[in-house]
Amino acid sequence: MSRHRPPPEELLPEALSPEKLSLEALSLEELSPEELSPEQLWQRAGLWRASSIDCNFTKGVPTGFKVLDEHLPGHGWPADGVTELLHEQYGIGELRLLTPALAHLSQEQNRWLLWVSPPYIPYPPALLNAGIDLTSVLIVKPKTTGDTLWVLEKALSSKSCSAVLAWPGNINAKQIRRLQVASKKGNSWSILFRPGSAAQHASPAELRIQLFAASSPHTSTSINLKILKRRGGWATGMINLHFSDKLNQVAPDFQAPVTDFCEQPLFKIDGRSNGLKLH
Repeated sequence: MSRHRPPPEELLPEALSPEKLSLEALSLEELSPEELSPEQLWQRAGLWRASSIDCNFTKGVPTGFKVLDEHLPGHGWPADGVTELLHEQYGIGELRLLTPALAHLSQEQNRWLLWVSPPYIPYPPALLNAGIDLTSVLIVKPKTTGDTLWVLEKALSSKSCSAVLAWPGNINAKQIRRLQVASKKGNSWSILFRPGSAAQHASPAELRIQLFAASSPHTSTSINLKILKRRGGWATGMINLHFSDKLNQVAPDFQAPVTDFCEQPLFKIDGRSNGLKLH
């Protein structure tokens, strides 16, 4: 079957036309081993391509955890709309919770997996070990929260992304509602990583899950969670999920803080009409 994934400069067609865009998209397949370090990747580009995942969006995207599928509408992650993952610390397994679905999406859909403003460098061997096609991954680091929200809305509505993972910082209900609309328009799954304290406030997100470390961070073989909000169902009690041996072969979710490698923003947005530009 012939498949075509739009190039990065066409991801946000209204804002990122070639005339308005200055960036380099990296393919991990084209890099030598010594160039595969996160530092090299971030130094060379503001957009990083990575790789692999699937899904038919008529039903839920399988989570890879039977007990979790049983608690979710469609027996899986939603194909579109906003999902919030609320947690107090990084590296407790929040990415390993998503990697089975992301791998499925990267393998079945020829669309991007977009990561927006991640606080840490994702650990490439862990993504590969989970079955994620690194050629489908784009990572962007906007300068401000406002720029992050703008990129999110454009990407979600572009129809070019199967999933958009984002760490948006402070975000209010009105902004989340805009992302919800954009996600539905583009048939794209939006995942927002937010602090655990956000659970105290209402949100228009269709699915809200609070995560808790089951053991020591970075060495956990499981994760605890509560579903706070879901379509067609009540909140749940605590659910414990065990990661498979395959997911435990490479423990870290992340490599190191982004700030370890880049003190300045990787790119900035000089007004909405100018699009993204590298520093």
